[in-house]
Amino acid sequence: MNENFNQLLSKNARNIDKFIAYGTAGFRDKAIELQHIMFRMGILATLRARVVKATIGVMITASHNPEEDNGLKLIDPKGEMLDPSWESICTYLANINDKELLDSINKLIEDKSIDMSVVAHVLIGRDTRSSSERLHKAVIDGIQAGDGRVNDFGLVTTPQVHYAVLCFNTNEEYGEPTEVGYYKKLSNAFIKLNGENGSQIVANNYIPSVVIDGANGIGAIKIKQMKQFLGNSLNIEVINDGNGVLNAFCGADFVKVQQRAPKDLQLEVGKRYLAFDGDADRIIYFYKNQIDGYFHMLDGDKIAVLIASYLKDLLSSVQISDIDLCIVQTAYANGSSTNYIENILKLPVHCVPTGVKHLHHRALQADIGVYFEANGHGTVTFSNKTVNRIKLCSHETSLKLLNFIDLVNQTVGDAISDMLVIESILRSKGQSIQDWDMLYTDLPNRNIKVTVKDRNVITTGDAERKVLTPIGLQDKIDAIVAKYGPNSRSFVRPSGTEDAVRIYAESTTQDNTDSLAKEVAKVVYDMAYGVGGL
Repeated sequence: MNENFNQLLSKNARNIDKFIAYGTAGFRDKAIELQHIMFRMGILATLRARVVKATIGVMITASHNPEEDNGLKLIDPKGEMLDPSWESICTYLANINDKELLDSINKLIEDKSIDMSVVAHVLIGRDTRSSSERLHKAVIDGIQAGDGRVNDFGLVTTPQVHYAVLCFNTNEEYGEPTEVGYYKKLSNAFIKLNGENGSQIVANNYIPSVVIDGANGIGAIKIKQMKQFLGNSLNIEVINDGNGVLNAFCGADFVKVQQRAPKDLQLEVGKRYLAFDGDADRIIYFYKNQIDGYFHMLDGDKIAVLIASYLKDLLSSVQISDIDLCIVQTAYANGSSTNYIENILKLPVHCVPTGVKHLHHRALQADIGVYFEANGHGTVTFSNKTVNRIKLCSHETSLKLLNFIDLVNQTVGDAISDMLVIESILRSKGQSIQDWDMLYTDLPNRNIKVTVKDRNVITTGDAERKVLTPIGLQDKIDAIVAKYGPNSRSFVRPSGTEDAVRIYAESTTQDNTDSLAKEVAKVVYDMAYGVGGL
């Protein structure tokens, strides 16, 4: 440890007695309570970098949370989320008192046989929250305390940090590890697929023009910077571009959860709208239907289907038929999307527990894995074997496929990259957003939650689709679902952040869906509080 360790620790002392855990989204809480955690994770990042002998990333953000929150994510060498085995280490170091910290770090060094002579490189980025600069300094203090070297990217999106980490660790084989390198890679691939004057071309029903709700976050700033690299290939208008409150009545999470347009936005027929979240790793499309005049939303399920169908067509064109192309979903995926993928596209679907790390891990097991959570977070992964095979293919379409691969940020969900991917596909198909939406019709669905004394009394299996305990609860849910017909379903799962149980329901009408959700919620509440079971 650095000789100024104690001095740096005193600047970032633990002044609160609150347990905060490292979860799927890293640490996330009120910004005022996180400074000591940021310092400790700076130290931990230097240790992790020495263990893997590679550059590690740190992103300071609370994504779609309100402005007063903040958080931190650690990024492993391939641009992926932190190895799950280190999550408990993060949680432990975050919650011990200051007097225990140095001894605990030294014990970790001993237990992991960490060679402290290895140079530790840590790449750090932050979002636009007012608290991010202060917390950013605390992380740098921690990196200094751990005798690490800082590569400070400043204000960037979360996906840009993931991208840069992978670039550093592949000796720039994946791309140039700079913000400009990111813009150049994506824009060059987009222009090769669509032409430099795409904004002047109308392909059937496709018009190359979008309106982006930037959630008043970092994504709004970065998409404006990228416009100069895209030239005339796509017309981009940005609203909620940073002059308002971050994520307040706008952004991907608001549009998805509320199922309506951002506040004060008057939708116009014929325009294609999309929303980023606060750190630009989620994307949701929406529009005003010219027939019924209503708001329509295209979420992660619709995005996954669009991408998978396009890739299937390209693979057929290059006459590669034995590629393992699959889609990875969670239980929250709309039943209509799963039905369309399996019965129309004839592609395999794999269901995994909620959380991006589970989807990404399963996608990597396929030759080509497409994954999107319904909330709009997702990407496509391509195995090295598959990329090399496409490079050896002599068919002219193989170049289009390689450009498409360059357009994808394979490390994580990336709203900017995903937007360019979707726009390229719609243009190649000559489709409007309404054409895309007509691929299938979502089943009405409802998400609600029930507050309980202890969420841990409920455990699940089968990728969270079945209740294991308390005994008898799943039988009650099955009996209720049966009353609503064959296209109905419901599942429950304990919240990852609060003492609540989340209930999801689908049925053929919204009235049936709402009634189903309420019935399931009642039996969950009764059993959790000891009425009729438990």
